[in-house]
Amino acid sequence: MAERLESLKAGIVGGFSLFSTFAIVSLLNTLVLAKYFQTLASLQSDINWHLLVSGAVATFTGLLFGVTYRYIIRSDKNPQLKAGGVLAFGLVRGLTQIELGWNSPSTILPFLVLAFESVLWFGIAAIALDIAIQIRWVKPFSSI
Repeated sequence: MAERLESLKAGIVGGFSLFSTFAIVSLLNTLVLAKYFQTLASLQSDINWHLLVSGAVATFTGLLFGVTYRYIIRSDKNPQLKAGGVLAFGLVRGLTQIELGWNSPSTILPFLVLAFESVLWFGIAAIALDIAIQIRWVKPFSSI
């Protein structure tokens, strides 16, 4: 039961960190990249159904990433394996963005930016998970 709770905690931290990163990057895309770089104007997003669904998908993906990442860390302390897990999650999402770009009539550059951002999201989530895993949860009532 304790392992399941720890996995749930890791999933919650992963979901929260990925959603937070998604929100910050979406705001950055709208306020900076889309405004100052004309080729990246398609990155601008309004608050609509698409943005809400993307946020929900980012949160759920973060939950799955948190549980998977915790399992990788628990099973093996190899830093290459940890980096590979982060890269795998980031590339899966990033490559779908690039695939959407190939089918788009506009330039592929915005989709390459989104693919890079995907890897960045998971890198930030991995850092948050590493910090959360290193900080042990303290029991509220310790025996004296």
